[in-house]
Amino acid sequence: MAPHAEDAVTLTESSVIVPVPVAASKLQSVVTETEVKPGEKKAEVKDPNDAYAALFANKIDIDAESGKKGHAAAKYPHYLPTWDHSQKYAPLEPFTHVDPGHAADTTYPDLLQPAGVQSSLLTPTIGTEIRGIQLTSLTDAGKSQLAHLVASRKVVVVHDQDFADLSIPEALEYGKFFGPLHIHPTTGAPEGHPEVHIVHRGAGDDGVDRFFANRTSTVAWHSDVSYERQPPAVTFLYVLEKPETGGDTLFVDGVEAYNRLSPAFQERLHGLKAVHSGVEQAGASTSRGGLLRREPVRTEHPIVRTHPVTGEKALFVNPVFTREIVGLKKEESDVILKFLYEHLAYGADFQVRVRWGQGTVVLWDNRVTQHSAVVDWRSGERRHLARITPQGEKPFETPFAA
Repeated sequence: MAPHAEDAVTLTESSVIVPVPVAASKLQSVVTETEVKPGEKKAEVKDPNDAYAALFANKIDIDAESGKKGHAAAKYPHYLPTWDHSQKYAPLEPFTHVDPGHAADTTYPDLLQPAGVQSSLLTPTIGTEIRGIQLTSLTDAGKSQLAHLVASRKVVVVHDQDFADLSIPEALEYGKFFGPLHIHPTTGAPEGHPEVHIVHRGAGDDGVDRFFANRTSTVAWHSDVSYERQPPAVTFLYVLEKPETGGDTLFVDGVEAYNRLSPAFQERLHGLKAVHSGVEQAGASTSRGGLLRREPVRTEHPIVRTHPVTGEKALFVNPVFTREIVGLKKEESDVILKFLYEHLAYGADFQVRVRWGQGTVVLWDNRVTQHSAVVDWRSGERRHLARITPQGEKPFETPFAA
């Protein structure tokens, strides 16, 4: 991904906004979602949250990626992003989601207890690290335990995995156990596999220097595509190639962030809903000749969201996609959202920083966490990851309990 300081596109871990199209096969699969209502304001190519507005234009230098410019060729060229402008999908249809974590044996006999498995807590409230087991060897019972562990610990980091070496259809089939796979409205995907979301910064890309000419940080906390009616649940991100150092990912625990609030403030947040919008992201893509696979949506979600498996309550607003609180005047909404955003961003004592190793797979619960990429390396090394994104239930809220 090559950032340019003059652009105004939201930067996220998964931002691949501005493509140079590469040939891809025409796809036949169709998904559906609620469209923007007629007469709604047209998307502007500017993120309203100025503190988080940034730009990452994705431009693949084919010569660099194939090793013709003195760089090593991409190790997984079949995972390089492509953009097929013939991909047009209907709105996403509602579905009933039953989280596989409901069926789990919470002693994790197939996940944490086999001989040779080592696990450790990364922080008291968020993050578990596992070594000594291949996720692809798990039975359905083991995968249900994995879903429950992710719900409980929010982020699970598993090392030395073989995900990158599976065929793409095999990786997708694994992800489908956890829910229907989301197809991103705007970003690049491997040819023929729009369900795979690619995070890519190419070899020799020095655009970050232009970005930092006008900005001080690339951090942009968000929950992936929270504007969808049924946003992602358990999310998989696995590394294909990485710089020697840099390119970490930050995560924050939305449950602990909620728990730190005073009971009076918690109670006031209950019952409030906020608007989450994909309109700006869509406008940013189309204004630069990028994809728009589906019409953008705006969706209202509760500010306090209840996890269907653990029953825990979490803050569910983020500065990338949340726009305003329903029923409040702008100034009132802005004050509350600014406080919540800063509370999450400054909460280093309920955050975890994940450093990628070759073969690392990170799973997180997108319902109760937020994350941000750390774009801090200037070596020109390639950073290439793939995301599989099962959708979950429509966010819901249970009553406040002091």
